[in-house]
Amino acid sequence: MAAVQWRSRGRNYEAEQQRCRCEASPVEFGEYHPLKPIMVTDTKTRRGARKGSTSSSSSSSSSVPPSDPLSSMLDGTDPLSMFAAASGSESHATSHSSSAGKREKEEEAVGPDFEPWSSKRGEILSRFTTTEKLSINLFMGSEKGKAPSPGTSAVSEKVRTRLEELDDLEEGSQRELLNLSQQDYANRIEELNQSLKEAWSSDQKVKALKIVIQCSKLLSDTSVIQFYPSKFVLITDILDTFGRLVFDRIWTMCSDPRPLPDNFTVEDVNDTAKETCLNWFFKIASIRELLPRLYVEAAILKCNRFLTKSGIQETLPRLTAMIRGIGDPLVAAYARAYLCRIGMEVAPQLKDNLNRNFFDLLGTFRQISGETVRNQLVLQRVEPPEYLTLYSPAINWILQCIAYRAPEHSEV
Repeated sequence: MAAVQWRSRGRNYEAEQQRCRCEASPVEFGEYHPLKPIMVTDTKTRRGARKGSTSSSSSSSSSVPPSDPLSSMLDGTDPLSMFAAASGSESHATSHSSSAGKREKEEEAVGPDFEPWSSKRGEILSRFTTTEKLSINLFMGSEKGKAPSPGTSAVSEKVRTRLEELDDLEEGSQRELLNLSQQDYANRIEELNQSLKEAWSSDQKVKALKIVIQCSKLLSDTSVIQFYPSKFVLITDILDTFGRLVFDRIWTMCSDPRPLPDNFTVEDVNDTAKETCLNWFFKIASIRELLPRLYVEAAILKCNRFLTKSGIQETLPRLTAMIRGIGDPLVAAYARAYLCRIGMEVAPQLKDNLNRNFFDLLGTFRQISGETVRNQLVLQRVEPPEYLTLYSPAINWILQCIAYRAPEHSEV
């Protein structure tokens, strides 16, 4: 069988294009326009009243005639339909604005579908235990500024005492308790919590601040590293108590002569309350050590609402950046978890800060294989897998905060 040899057929593309082109019909200018409405010619015959009169026909051009003569009298509009449409659009706009406001309000508050920190507290305390002996530094108070110096006025003595109190925030006589069991440690922390409340109720605000500072310093101690997650839970209970006391005090100062609404603005806050709030932030800013300054300011983060509208939004990134100065990756991880917890309580809609904390946390994991962490684990006879489990409560909490009401597709 002979092989078939294919050859291409020659084509004249111009001739083919002419044959396939549609025939053009001449159209006068102004006769046709694509946006011009379709016109229908309706020819009506009018009959004369007299017999034998000639009939005349008239042509009128109009749009598609309405089928209902009553509708034609109303020019195609029904007043009831117009009223219903207007009220419907108004109700739709009202419902849209109300739903938008409701949605915005829901975004500013954590709902019951968010698992609170209190539900995780007991699990952490029961899981991260130790048989090692613990130690704690108890604040005993300072004797500075008790009696005025001879020859000084009351005003100058008050100023001097205030300056000494600010300089002495992190000092004072202390007593270190050694060889404490885990239960003894928890009891001592609870005693400090009660001492904080008693100092506050007796108007010893500086002493209350000193107790919080001393407790915050304990979170830098990782000498018994297996117990650190439980220590974090116990210490942050004191921080939460302090944050509530400060906020409630300033709130009470704003309730005179009328109660302050829950959705108050900066304009509703009087000058005395603002000055008191600023005084607390100035005292905290005078704390020299990074970790207690970070924790105590985070504890009263909600008080920024009394000062500026965007105070919380501006403070969260700054506190997040401060955590980068913490050298121990485990201590830094739980500091981020605490900041995310406070952030979810006061401004859960600010997701960017949560994402930033998470990425900073990921960046610190390269420190785990560093020499400092390895020497610490060898000294405490802790294996790396056991050490990594200590991060799980902090990581789980941060991820829960990020995932709450997050869209299905989001860039973390």
